[in-house]
Amino acid sequence: MNRVTIDPVWLMHIQKPARYIGGEWNSVVKNHDEIPVKVALAFPDVYEVAMSHLGLKIIYSVLNAREDALAERVYAPWVDMEAMMREKHIPLFSLENKCPVKDFDVLGFTMPYEMCYTNILNMIDMAGIPVWAKDRTDEDPLVVAGGPCVYNAEPVADFFDVFFIGESEEAIGEMVDIVKAWKAEGKPGGRKEAIRRLAQIDGCYAPSLYEVSYYENGVFRSIRPIDEAAQFPVKKRVIRDVDHVHIDDKPILPHIEIVHDRAVLEMFRGCSRGCRFCQAGMIYRPVREKSEERLQEIADTLIKNTGYNEISLMSLSSADYSCLPELVDHLLENFKDKRVSVSLPSLRVDSFSIDIAKKIQQVRKSGLTLAPEAGTQRMRDVINKGVTEEDIMGACANAFKNGWKKVKLYFMMGLPTETDEDLKGIADLANRIHELYHEIKGRYDLRITVSVSSFVPKPFTPFQWMPQCSVEEIERKQQYLKSLFTNRHIKYAYHDAKTGYIEAVLARGDRKLSSAIYTAWKKGCTYDSWTEFFHFDVWMDSFRECGIDPDEYAARIRDFYECEPWDHIDSGVTKDYLLKEWRMAEKGILTHDCRHQACNGCGVCPILDVNLLDHKVESKEPKRVFTYRQPKARE
Repeated sequence: MNRVTIDPVWLMHIQKPARYIGGEWNSVVKNHDEIPVKVALAFPDVYEVAMSHLGLKIIYSVLNAREDALAERVYAPWVDMEAMMREKHIPLFSLENKCPVKDFDVLGFTMPYEMCYTNILNMIDMAGIPVWAKDRTDEDPLVVAGGPCVYNAEPVADFFDVFFIGESEEAIGEMVDIVKAWKAEGKPGGRKEAIRRLAQIDGCYAPSLYEVSYYENGVFRSIRPIDEAAQFPVKKRVIRDVDHVHIDDKPILPHIEIVHDRAVLEMFRGCSRGCRFCQAGMIYRPVREKSEERLQEIADTLIKNTGYNEISLMSLSSADYSCLPELVDHLLENFKDKRVSVSLPSLRVDSFSIDIAKKIQQVRKSGLTLAPEAGTQRMRDVINKGVTEEDIMGACANAFKNGWKKVKLYFMMGLPTETDEDLKGIADLANRIHELYHEIKGRYDLRITVSVSSFVPKPFTPFQWMPQCSVEEIERKQQYLKSLFTNRHIKYAYHDAKTGYIEAVLARGDRKLSSAIYTAWKKGCTYDSWTEFFHFDVWMDSFRECGIDPDEYAARIRDFYECEPWDHIDSGVTKDYLLKEWRMAEKGILTHDCRHQACNGCGVCPILDVNLLDHKVESKEPKRVFTYRQPKARE
C-alpha cells in the first residue's frame, strides 16, 4: 500500500490544514492490501461543502459496510493546497490512508452542479490520470460519476467511463461485484471489457459505447448505441423500499465547521409539487416516504453516534412529509433533556408550516424562510407554484404573531413569459409583508431579505425548450428591481447573471462542449461556482477558440420534437407530459399534487414499476395509473 507523505511543516503555510489530515471520528480506515475493490469517492468542491453532501456519505457507508470493498474520500484541494501539491509533485490523495488516487480501482465523482466541471478535470489531472477517457490505460482507475448532473452528462461524457443514473445505493454494490470478478479473472479485455460489463448494470451509461451525430449546422441530431452491451434508453435506478434502504447512521464528524454541520434525517425521496422550473422535482419522482417509526429510530441513532445538538429534517419539500407533526412531537420530546434542536430547511407557504416551525424553534430561534418564487399570482401559476398571496400573507401573519421578526424570501427572475410587472410584484410583495408586520406589531423592526436568482432552463423540466434571458437582460432586470427597493428594512440580493449563463450552456449542452470545458480548465478556470474565482471572459474566449456559439445552448428556443442530448436517459417522466405541462404553463393553468388527487400521468410509476408512498394517503379506490409510450425522437 503506497502512501503520500505530507510534511506537517508544509501544512503550516496553507489555510485550514484540517481539510487534508483525515482521521475524523467515524471515518473508516481499512488495509488496502487486504481488500479486493478500492474506491476513491470524490467531491469536486472544498472540504466544508463536500462534507455536507448526504449522497456521498450514504455511498461511503454502503461501500465500507462490505468486507470486500473500501471507500476513501478525496475532495478538491483549495487553491493554496493545490499550488503546494503541484510545486512538490504530490499527487491527489485520499483522506483515510493518504493513498494516491491513481492506485484505486475506481474513482467515483459526485456531480452536484454544472459549475464544478472544471474542478473535476483538475482533480483527475492532479491524480496523475489522463483527463480524456480515451487516453487512459489499463493501469488507470475507472472514472465514474453519479448525481443530478448525470441526467445530462454529455458535456463531460468524454472525460468519464461510466455514469450511474438515479439512486445508486444498489447499483454501486453491483459495480463492486463486477470489478471484483473482473480482477479475480485477471482483468480480461482490460478496461474496455470492465466498462462493457459495468454498462450492463441497470441504470449505467457508458458514453464510449454510443455514437453521437449532428446536423450540418452543428445542432445535435441523435445518439445511438454501437455496442450490444449498451442500454437504450438508460432507465434511472430507483429505490422502491426507502424504509430499508442503507443509511449512513455513523456520519463522519468534521475537524472544522462545515456548511451543514448537523445531523441530517432524510424523511422521503421525490417531490410531487410539480414546480415547472425545478429539475429535482421531476428527476427524483415518485415520492416515497419513510415511516415515522423508522425515522424516530434513525434520529435516535444519529444523535447517539455523533453528539450533534441539531438534527435537520431534510427532503426536497420537507414540510410535505405526511407524518411531520407526529415526528416533530416525538423528536422534541425525546431530545428535550439533551438540548437537541430540530430544523426544517424548507417550509411550505401556509399556516400549517408556521405551526410546525413554532414547535421546532422552542430550542433555538431562527428566521423565517419562505420561497414564493414569483411576485405575482399570474407568474406563480405559470410555474405551478400552487401558492396564493393569501397563503403568503397568512403564513407571515401567523409568524409575526408568534415572535418572528426576520424573514427571508426566495424568488426567481427571467422565467418564461415574465414581464416587468411581474418583477415589480416582488418588491410590492415584500413591502406588503413589511406593512403587515407593522399592522400586527406596531413597529417597523422587521428585517426582510429578498434573494433573487436567475432562471436556468434545465433538462427534464417543462421549461427545457425555453431560452434563457441574455446576460444583458438579466442585469437590466436586476437593476430595475433594485430601483424599486427603497425601504431600508428590506435587503435585496441577487445572483451573478454571467455565472447563470454558463450554467445554462452546460446544463443543455452536448459532447461538443467538452473541448470548451477542457480549454477553460487549461486556461486556469477552477472553482467556477465561487464568485472570486469565476472568469466569464475566459469561458467566452474558450468557446470562441473551440468554434462554439454558447447562445445555441442557452438562448435558443428549441423545437418541441427535436432530439435532445439527454433523450437517451429515461427519468420516467415522459416527454409528452413535459410538453403538456408547458402548454398549461402558457395558459397559467395549475397541475394538482398527485399525492392527494388523481394521477397526472407523468409516467414515472408505470414506466419504472414503482409506487408513490405516502403514509397518510387512504383511498377506497385505487389510484388511476396511466401508461405512456415514449415517442421516438424525430431524426
